[in-house]
Amino acid sequence: MIMDTRTVIAILCGLALVGCAPEQDDIKRWMAQQEKGMVGGVKPLPEIKPFPVVAYSGEALASPFDSSRIAPEPNPDVEIKGGPDLTRPKEPLEAYPLESLNMVGVLMQGDVRHALVKVDNTLHQIRVGNYMGQNYGLVTEVQETEVTLLELVEDMNGDWVERTSKLLLQEQ
Repeated sequence: MIMDTRTVIAILCGLALVGCAPEQDDIKRWMAQQEKGMVGGVKPLPEIKPFPVVAYSGEALASPFDSSRIAPEPNPDVEIKGGPDLTRPKEPLEAYPLESLNMVGVLMQGDVRHALVKVDNTLHQIRVGNYMGQNYGLVTEVQETEVTLLELVEDMNGDWVERTSKLLLQEQ
């Protein structure tokens, strides 16, 4: 009689399961024995203490969430300067911080001086009236060794103030 492999595998699995039966009985007896000594219990929840009701008497006071409490008092003696002209088209060098710009030379065209400013391996010609830097810096003067800018920066009160900055010639 010839048996195929499926039949042989089925017979072997049946014998393996029959051999495991006594072990399972031992485990079931042990579990039943352990279960007898176990007692479950849940502790009761603690009693909720009632808190006294307190009347709120601060409705007439200023709200702690009102932003006017931290805003500075307006000073009539200080003239608030207007901000920069945001409708003006930006010039290419306004995309870079002033610290990343390098003045590398000066050109003369008649009576007009042009500063050569290098950024990202590109040279730009700058003259009085151009803008550069990220603080709305207006070029007010071009000399042989420096470019003078008038920048607009916002102070901590939200007012726009002018400050003078210089871009110095980089000697190599």
